[in-house]
Amino acid sequence: MARSKSSSRWLKEHFSDPFVKRAQSEGLRSRAAYKLEELIERDRILAPGMVVVDLGAAPGGWSQMVRRALGRHGDVIALDILDMPSIPGVEFLQGDFREESVLAAFEAMVGGRAVDLVLSDMAPNMSGVESVDQARSMHLCELARDFAEQHLKPGGTFLVKVFQGVGFDDYVRDLRKRYTKVTMRKPKASRARSPEVYALCTGFRAGAAK
Repeated sequence: MARSKSSSRWLKEHFSDPFVKRAQSEGLRSRAAYKLEELIERDRILAPGMVVVDLGAAPGGWSQMVRRALGRHGDVIALDILDMPSIPGVEFLQGDFREESVLAAFEAMVGGRAVDLVLSDMAPNMSGVESVDQARSMHLCELARDFAEQHLKPGGTFLVKVFQGVGFDDYVRDLRKRYTKVTMRKPKASRARSPEVYALCTGFRAGAAK
């Protein structure tokens, strides 16, 4: 079956992308790892000994980058409804974190440790209908926010991908109630035409949203 013009254009852009080529040469599972790398270096969001949770982790590029940056000191827990091939030094839990059984399994993995950093690079499968895609993406952002609310230690950090559009401003306003500081970031590896940005939320205020 012949590919559409948009599909062929995407494939051409993808395979000529310097971040894709770099990820392949460095053994990283996705170009998205370099978005996180820039934020790690710029904002110093990681420190030895941290407990880090990566929501929607598959295929694993962000978990790989966190594990690499932490070295041997710290814990990385990855969650996704999709399967993900194992990464040395990363604990993986497959399932929907909205379900009680999955949350119980997560709590067992954490074993009472405080979570220092929650990451979410989640995005829906795009339908091409902007209003539908935006609503789905904001729903994922809200799920990630609520997960962080339940599991972050006071003063902890939350990094979430958000698509600019309907609901974006209200979501950011809500984050500002829950965290001491909320900064918007657009990493170099984030394609310029994409409406995605990253909300870096530091200084979690436990119970502030109640």
